Amino acid sequence: MPQLNRRRFLTLSGAAAAAAGLAGTADLHKAFAAAPAEGQVTTTPTFCEMCFWRCGGIAHVRDGKLWKFEGNPLDPQSQGRLCPRGTAAVGAHYDSDRIRQPLIRVGERGKEQWKAASWDEALAFVAERMGKIKAEHGPESMALFNHGFGQRFIQHMMKSWGAINIAGPSYAQCRGARDVGFQLTFGAGVGSPEPTDIRDTDCLVLIGSHLGENMHNSQVQEFAQAIERRVPVIVVDPRFSVAASKAKYWLPVKPGTDTALLLAWMNLLVTEGRYDRAFVEQWGHGFDKFAAEIKGYTVDWAAEETGVSAALIRAAALEFASHRPATIIHPGRRVNWYGDDAQRSRAVALLNALMGSWGRKGGLFIAAGMKIAPFPLPAYPKSDKPHADGADGVQYPFADEGITTSIRDATLSDKPYPIKGWFVYSTNLMQALPDPRQTLAAIDKLDLLVVCETVPSEIAGYADVILPDTTFLERHDELLVGYGRTGWTSLRQPVVAAPHDQKPSWWIAQQLAQRLGIGACMPFKDMEEYLSYRIEKSGHNWQDFKKQGVIMGPKQPITVETGLALSFDTPSGKVEFWSERLAQAGFDPVPKYKPQEPAPEGHFRLITGRAPVHTFSRTQTNPLLHDLMPDNDVWINTATATRLGLKHRDYVQLKNQDGVLSNRVRVKATQRIREDCVYMVYGFGHANPALKTAYLKGASAGGLNTRYATDPLMGSTSIHSNFVSFVKEA
Repeated sequence: MPQLNRRRFLTLSGAAAAAAGLAGTADLHKAFAAAPAEGQVTTTPTFCEMCFWRCGGIAHVRDGKLWKFEGNPLDPQSQGRLCPRGTAAVGAHYDSDRIRQPLIRVGERGKEQWKAASWDEALAFVAERMGKIKAEHGPESMALFNHGFGQRFIQHMMKSWGAINIAGPSYAQCRGARDVGFQLTFGAGVGSPEPTDIRDTDCLVLIGSHLGENMHNSQVQEFAQAIERRVPVIVVDPRFSVAASKAKYWLPVKPGTDTALLLAWMNLLVTEGRYDRAFVEQWGHGFDKFAAEIKGYTVDWAAEETGVSAALIRAAALEFASHRPATIIHPGRRVNWYGDDAQRSRAVALLNALMGSWGRKGGLFIAAGMKIAPFPLPAYPKSDKPHADGADGVQYPFADEGITTSIRDATLSDKPYPIKGWFVYSTNLMQALPDPRQTLAAIDKLDLLVVCETVPSEIAGYADVILPDTTFLERHDELLVGYGRTGWTSLRQPVVAAPHDQKPSWWIAQQLAQRLGIGACMPFKDMEEYLSYRIEKSGHNWQDFKKQGVIMGPKQPITVETGLALSFDTPSGKVEFWSERLAQAGFDPVPKYKPQEPAPEGHFRLITGRAPVHTFSRTQTNPLLHDLMPDNDVWINTATATRLGLKHRDYVQLKNQDGVLSNRVRVKATQRIREDCVYMVYGFGHANPALKTAYLKGASAGGLNTRYATDPLMGSTSIHSNFVSFVKEA
């Protein structure tokens, strides 16, 4: 068991749990099982929050009880189908581990001593502590960590109060490096959902992108259709993933050598003239200097670096080059692997540029949107202080969102000024941020830690106040204005009431704003007033919207083939093969390969990924999803297992290079992974006993992530910088 897991988070007896507002197991499971097989059914459209894809769905209520959730055929994200997580949204409502009412800490932080509180008492406590921080240090000393769609009005309230240090793990711990790499190349990021025209592509290249395991609904549906069309798929991954099982070419590269492969591919294409000359001549900036820079990266050299044969590297390149411009080198999503990820993502962008696939059918289309009228909200106050995370261009010149780990660093250092309070909304920082030891050290310096969550996550064990949030099926939220082949707007609206004294985040923000003296920042009675105003002012019918759940925007050209005129918001107005911005900032204007640190003797690089039935560390207590996947395994090559005396399904512990031990986890001995690395699904190994169904199930990859590198361009943190050895269970 790791050192952190020896702490007892929110350890409460059954009687104390009831008093403190944690749901018991029997009552909610009984309610879930009691959903009648027959009766009157009502349906309500809304959109999903089981992951960030936010597919439109239709919730069914039978005789007043939530019954099922299925796809909305009008919605472009779901197209009438939901993934396993989406259909299990019913389980989130009935989750027996949900927090029932507000909790206030009464003992020492981390000692798990709580009292149940009314909402008035809990919000008054938060407002009083925030007011004290503002008076002594300024509103900038209160930071917000947020994730998910429900954060909209929490963030609005905090900004209206004067807070400026706001960040979510979705940037520095997920997609930020990718968007910066594409922004530096094309003048635009790829956003979410990524504008990949998999539906019309003639070749798909996936580099560490686990479509089918990382269940991005619309992309997975198109991926299945591409396989049915016999589209050649090329997968670059140390592990034989589900996507690799569908591939024409699988390149099992040594972890950390992706950039070497990308550079060799680009050199081959340029040297042999297998790129889109017309696109490059019209739209390329600095191409000659780019070509000279990559000249030394040969296929034979890449074969030595990656461990993949030169013949396979070449065959894959000829395959995807032959289908240009209808070729996609997928941008990926969770790309913060080794600490140089903005440059690696820039290499992915440049390879797409060589294919001429930007703005082309079967490549990367330019997503269309739609306009929805704003609600007249007051402007935010100005601050004369810099952001504490260095994202003002000081420390990380290309960061365009808040950086979670840098706010944590500022909390530890008191520089450029003290950070004395954290408001944490819907993100488990103990699992999401690297090195949980630093997170605990930062928490020890806080005067206030507020956690707003649906279940008692690990971070909640250290809170001063826990505010129980509703699930997405129980509340209104901000409008989702989406970008895709066609723009659209989706409505989230309550389907059933919260089972206990949970409150929606917009209500929490409004009530707290009133107590902070900034009630005017939310000048509406409720969300119906806010949402209907925006819809009616945009020329749409509110009642029709409530019945359908989706409004589609006007058709717009999204590819050259449909009339799109290409443009690039870069300094040159073209695709930046050679980046003057990077050169002027002291960085490589063209990506370079930098070898990663080798594994210590007897250790293996730990790589991670996701499962189609779970979202991060958020869904392990969902009764429907827990039944499908209650824990994770550690993948190890069969030959390596034999050499270490390990058998398939043995229990072991993992010990990283810093001596941190994991929980017990089963061995998955398989030939589907290289011998120099091991793999685990992220998000397991929960250390909070209040998460009864998930407590100590499997091992936490995040807990082993104690050594990390930070991307110098934009501040993202690596997740594949740690090495583990095996400790056999006695």
